Amino acid sequence: MDLTYIFVHGLSGWGSYDEQYKKRPYWGMGGGDLIHYLRRCGFICYAASVAPSGSAWDRACELYAQLAGTRTDYGIAHSKEYNHERFGPDFTGRPLIPVWNSDTRIVLLGHSFGGATIRLFGELLANGDPEEQKTENCSPFFAGGMGDRIHSIVTLAAPTNGTTAYDMSEDPSFDASAVKFSLFHRFLSRLVSNHTKIRMDERDVRDYASYDMHIDNARALNERIKTLPHVYYYAVPCSGTLAQPDGTHIPAKNMEPMFYMRAKLMGMYSGTTRGGTVIDSSWRENDGLVNTVSAMAPANAPYRAIDPLHIEPGIWNVWPTVYGDHMYLQGGLMRKHDIRDFYIRLLQTIESTRK
Repeated sequence: MDLTYIFVHGLSGWGSYDEQYKKRPYWGMGGGDLIHYLRRCGFICYAASVAPSGSAWDRACELYAQLAGTRTDYGIAHSKEYNHERFGPDFTGRPLIPVWNSDTRIVLLGHSFGGATIRLFGELLANGDPEEQKTENCSPFFAGGMGDRIHSIVTLAAPTNGTTAYDMSEDPSFDASAVKFSLFHRFLSRLVSNHTKIRMDERDVRDYASYDMHIDNARALNERIKTLPHVYYYAVPCSGTLAQPDGTHIPAKNMEPMFYMRAKLMGMYSGTTRGGTVIDSSWRENDGLVNTVSAMAPANAPYRAIDPLHIEPGIWNVWPTVYGDHMYLQGGLMRKHDIRDFYIRLLQTIESTRK
């Protein structure tokens, strides 16, 4: 049975339903359209489009609607709790993939916050949601029972266990102003911050990606998401920093300038989250947005270093750390990277488990 590969972008990203994708594909960036290349190599690939700043729940619902070719249903219980409309974008008559049924086997690949999106998607597809099942006209997505449609889940530079990029800014014991940066990096940081500012509407603040990526909130999400026994799991962490004799990490020379300041701060930070999670020196290695240790397996899940000759379902197979910043696996932003060979190896590894 052929596998269908569904690529899900991260925070502030875009997919094939978005006009921006035609101008600059999220998957491939400066190096060229990765989806088009993989299709030429014989793989069945599609790029989903989900809310750039939405929560893992909202994005998972939108992903389901695209695959099923229906209107997005965020659920009655969820929409009431988080104060937004029940229904969202309508994909009726324009599904992402031609066929979506019990014979379909999909591989979900999520970059950055796309990792949380696809993991929660898998949980809901398999086990549904008890609260939504109590409501009238429950979406089939919340009923569950469709987990056998998933073959593999792949997280790419994903904040699976949260990221200190958010928590350190709320820690009163960490004085970020004392860290020295060049005028160029200070200017670029302000420019990027203004450009990527997200307008907050009347929705509950808990219904955004920025909430889910806090370490304590990521832990709560992980406790909800089960490791499905029949699914093959892969995690690909990235690292764009260099260890220093004093135990800190500094950005490597080839890091995208937009990540430089954040990477340096994350490379120095240690502390305790509001929920009591201790952040020690093992969290300092990072890719400019995500801590390398966080991009491995969920803290509550079984895992091991990947052995391409012996891959089993129901356990996280952790790929060797890729040495590049947070957008390296996307082909780079200001710096171009040819990542085609990496994805060919990755997809060939997944294909080797196809039955």
